[in-house]
Amino acid sequence: MRILVALLLWVAATCAMAAQVAGVVVQVSGAMSARSASGAAKALHAKSEVESGDTLVTAAGAYALVRFIDNSELTLKPGTTVVVDQFSFDSAKPESDRAAFTLVKGGLRSVTGLLGKRSKEKFAVKTPSATIGIRGTTFFLEYLTAAASGLEPGLHVHVSAGGISIVNSAGEFRYDPGQFGYIKDDRAKPVKMFANPGMQFAPPASFGEADTLIP
Repeated sequence: MRILVALLLWVAATCAMAAQVAGVVVQVSGAMSARSASGAAKALHAKSEVESGDTLVTAAGAYALVRFIDNSELTLKPGTTVVVDQFSFDSAKPESDRAAFTLVKGGLRSVTGLLGKRSKEKFAVKTPSATIGIRGTTFFLEYLTAAASGLEPGLHVHVSAGGISIVNSAGEFRYDPGQFGYIKDDRAKPVKMFANPGMQFAPPASFGEADTLIP
């Protein structure tokens, strides 16, 4: 009996952890889906919850805005795959802060929330070319697996406000407001630019007047 009770408690705790809500879809302009850490898939719509461990996918033509529980935001471009590896925030427990994402492909705009303002060192976005850290900021990322719209394969970045750090096997590098960058792969040093090389980010007008990128 004790073993059964312990097993039931473990299952309940595991389910509670798996169901930890990280944020909610605020807007989506087309098809969007999520695959949980257990492999379960579901369609997402406005007001759908996003959980830690979810892999978010936007279809062709679909922009999506996700607002997290600390009021940070990710706006995903069409054809984007991003994993919410872990998102933990409690206004009374800064020691438990953690925001970890993996951009598999596609593009996004990130706007810092309360977690990023008080625990910058606990926010990270991994990509195949580098890991991005923040200094309280709004930034754009686009990881391309093949050349598109005049951009080479690899990671393209732009900082709108604040600043970001780029870390890979070549070292640690910083980008400041107004700068664009390109990181070919995880061994390459970042290239800095002050003009848009062709990055595009233009959600529908219904998404509001937040920063956009138009070549």
